[in-house]
Amino acid sequence: MKIALISDIHGNYEALKAVLSKIDRLGISDIYCTGDVVGYYSQVNECCDALREREIPCLMGNHDWYMAGNGFCPRSRSVNDCLEYQRTVISSVNLNWLKTLPVFFDIGDLRLVHGGWGDPIDEYLKPSAEYFERVPGKYFVSGHTHIQSIHDFGEKIYCNPGSVGQPRDGDPRSAFAVFEDGKFELHRVAYDMQKVFDLMDAAGFSDYYYGCLQTGARNLRRLPDVEG
Repeated sequence: MKIALISDIHGNYEALKAVLSKIDRLGISDIYCTGDVVGYYSQVNECCDALREREIPCLMGNHDWYMAGNGFCPRSRSVNDCLEYQRTVISSVNLNWLKTLPVFFDIGDLRLVHGGWGDPIDEYLKPSAEYFERVPGKYFVSGHTHIQSIHDFGEKIYCNPGSVGQPRDGDPRSAFAVFEDGKFELHRVAYDMQKVFDLMDAAGFSDYYYGCLQTGARNLRRLPDVEG
């Protein structure tokens, strides 16, 4: 079975549309999301609706957890600014859907979480052979770091599909991965960022909240051509 793996959409519907279109062109019908559907960008309902309508199984990410539990991020004021806005626009249907999301999937030999196997929702996993010696299984997938990678430790292989909505590995294109016959394959897709920028502006956010999309920077920052 060929499976497409997506993660960390973060309300970026323009990126999600581009990724789903590419997956469709690859002829893949089985898609799994490792979480963080919401957070950061303005089209949270469109992202939730797309996943629900296509019946794409999705895990609970830390931003989904904050939203579903009416909580907050202890690390980031900017995350909380975005969540505060999203709470004013998310539909009750989508909020209730977020509350139902599980924290792990096991699909045959393939194991999926959002963060890691020490904390499935909020662990920033640093893959190593020593780490996975403690985790039963052969093939592993998690998101959360927004950094696309494959690590082959011999008997165990780990993949982070990267982020659909906010890559942080220096490549601004949306990321996803494909798993088939024990092998992972990484993919990138360009999308129209300007619409995301315009919608964020309309929602009252400065470019500080979305400038990182232009370069795939690790942290939020203003657009490169904006001074001050």
